[in-house]
Amino acid sequence: MTTRTSNQLFDTYFTAASMAEVFCDQGRLQGMLDFEAALARAEAQVGVIPQAAVAPIAQACLASLYDTSALGEAIATAGNSAIPLIKALGKQIASADAGAERYVHLGATSQDVMDTGLVLQLRSAVTLIENDLARLGDILAAQAQRYIATPMAGRTWLQHATPVTLGMKIAGWLGAVTRSRERLAQLKPRLLVLQFGGASGTLAALGEQAMPVAEALAAHLQLSLPEQPWHTQRDRLVEFAAVLGLIAGNLGKLGRDISLLMQTEAAEVFEPSAPGKGGSSTMPHKRNPVGAAVLISCATRVPGLVATMFSAMPQEHERSLGLWHAEWETLPEICRLVSGALHQALLVSEGLEVDPQRMGRNLDLTQGLVLAEAVSIVLAQRLGRETAHHLLEQCCKRAVAEQRHLRAVLADEPQVTAELSAVELDRLLDPARYLGQAHTWVSRAVAGHFGFSA
Repeated sequence: MTTRTSNQLFDTYFTAASMAEVFCDQGRLQGMLDFEAALARAEAQVGVIPQAAVAPIAQACLASLYDTSALGEAIATAGNSAIPLIKALGKQIASADAGAERYVHLGATSQDVMDTGLVLQLRSAVTLIENDLARLGDILAAQAQRYIATPMAGRTWLQHATPVTLGMKIAGWLGAVTRSRERLAQLKPRLLVLQFGGASGTLAALGEQAMPVAEALAAHLQLSLPEQPWHTQRDRLVEFAAVLGLIAGNLGKLGRDISLLMQTEAAEVFEPSAPGKGGSSTMPHKRNPVGAAVLISCATRVPGLVATMFSAMPQEHERSLGLWHAEWETLPEICRLVSGALHQALLVSEGLEVDPQRMGRNLDLTQGLVLAEAVSIVLAQRLGRETAHHLLEQCCKRAVAEQRHLRAVLADEPQVTAELSAVELDRLLDPARYLGQAHTWVSRAVAGHFGFSA
């Protein structure tokens, strides 16, 4: 059977192959067909349809049997993907067993098929995302521990602040990954539920057998049975979209940090190199952060898509006109983008190339100014806060004006040398001795990762 073309030029860059497979046309059809096969089994189990009808229906529920191009054209007239698919399914069943065809889709509505099919796809998507987040957490935990004591300039408002460690920075990324895993684990019971309400949500067509069929259908699909159908209550899907938006933003933060550290003027941390990676069509020397670009792109694109999901929440009565339709491509696109960002994050994080010597040189670019706070804090205990702050401020201005190291300026200042010895000054102006709780933050982030239990 023919299939519709995909955006193959950019798929590999922005989408993980495994997620593209989940949300391809065949994947979407198979989710809906899995619902129909399970519905037949559930109804036969309860006695609503004959057991003999199950096999012909199930055998026809294979996506490969259907022409996605023809179905796509039919959707333009039908208004949703379930209507033409169920017609094609009926014909496929009838060609093998005319009697079984009358029992297909009994008591269900198009949205039951589409929403439950989507939930089945989302279950696969969640598993992929959870696995990637767990792997990313393992990598970041190892990198945070590896660089736990590697000093680098902290940067606030894009200017040098006080020293931090690379391990501490990576631990920040790691903590965000752990929280994302927690959010996914918490929402799964709300997300992975059956949609089954029939025409208006009452399941009236199945009479007294409605609840037994619903319970059996949920069991066959290994989904939870919600308290009621959710045809126009879309918070489950929107919550998932919002969590994916948070993941995209966290990955964007990781990508932004790495891209800034890769800048020529910083040159402290780099994406892993590979033949042909990050080059320029005209400049042979270029080493562009191509992985970080995907992370930042995802963090830029996903919020608008999440906003679409929120905008589609106030749906009309028992079946929406247009708002439901707005979700169909939006949520899969969010999943695809996040999967691509996770794929790149794994590649970038595992192969990080670090230049500790450059970090040391950059720390000294301001000739000791980044440690002014350390000296000021000690002097404040001896001279008073305002006096010490003003004194260090004047010394810093003098160091800049005279282009001298702060250590030399402080050594010439009687108010300073009266309180601090040369040994004390050397210690206070050593970046490795002014890292505060950086080690603790790394240890806590790593413990949080390994202590997580889904």
